[in-house]
Amino acid sequence: MAQDAPEAKRRIANIVLDEHTVVRRSPDVEHERAVAIFDLLEENHFAPKTPVAHGVEGPYNLHLSIKENRLIIDIRDTADGQVARVPLSLMPFRRIVKDYFTICESYFAAIKSAPPSQIEAIDMGRRGLHNEGSELLRDLLAEQIDMDFDTARRLFTLICVLHIKG
Repeated sequence: MAQDAPEAKRRIANIVLDEHTVVRRSPDVEHERAVAIFDLLEENHFAPKTPVAHGVEGPYNLHLSIKENRLIIDIRDTADGQVARVPLSLMPFRRIVKDYFTICESYFAAIKSAPPSQIEAIDMGRRGLHNEGSELLRDLLAEQIDMDFDTARRLFTLICVLHIKG
């Protein structure tokens, strides 16, 4: 049981989206954001590789923002002390996020009036793009942060939410 204790610390305890990039969004987008944050905080695996060497095992508070076409992952301890700051270029995500927004618009329109088979087909495409973005996120952060696929999926959702401008 003692071996499980360090693993239980390797997680995100709280997440904050930069208020400068958070704007009022449609109810559908707000719902997606709320669900992603709730699910992320309920269950995740997140372990920065460098800070562990400095004795910080977690849990972590994350502050996410977008500045100059970079995702800034500000990793803090639970007392909000700076642990690490990881900038990540958003250029590799450009096509995926654009396509994801397009298919999400189609999905939200379809659930209002389309037949179930069409909704299911659109949703499969949406999940496929979401998975692609999640894998890309994990791959690009692999040297700095260890995270599981579900954590990457929820973080990818939040990256998409941060892309939305007012």
